Amino acid sequence: MPNLSNAPLPALEAVKDQAKRLRAHLGREGETITHSRALELIAAQYGFRDWNTLHARIGNRPPLNPWLLGSRVSGTYLGHAFNAEIISVKAFSNKPGHYRLTLKFDDAVDVVTFDSFSAFRRRINCTVDETGRSPAKTSDGRPHVELAW
Repeated sequence: MPNLSNAPLPALEAVKDQAKRLRAHLGREGETITHSRALELIAAQYGFRDWNTLHARIGNRPPLNPWLLGSRVSGTYLGHAFNAEIISVKAFSNKPGHYRLTLKFDDAVDVVTFDSFSAFRRRINCTVDETGRSPAKTSDGRPHVELAW
């Protein structure tokens, strides 16, 4: 398993979802584990001694407040870690709790996974919900954007 101890912490729902995916993957490989064991393994990946410590760290964060232009956020975009500034915000009137953000990355993010090709982005537009996760997902079910704040 990869070490995520330097990665920004995603929303609590995202971490629980990671544990569910880990448990399902291991089940397909013939290794059955409990959900609580999957949570403990995910906590260890983020560098915490146990699930309760990780849960407390994530759960004590203030809710996402994307209304503040110039706010600093970190997170992942297509699985790549980033630090960014919020340079534009729009709330959706037809989707309460959803926001259209424009993020300006501190360092360009390579959004291609091929070794022989790169495509760097310095700025993206994304839609996120109140948990800081985008409803759009990659083919493996991971949100395009996961904000940590």
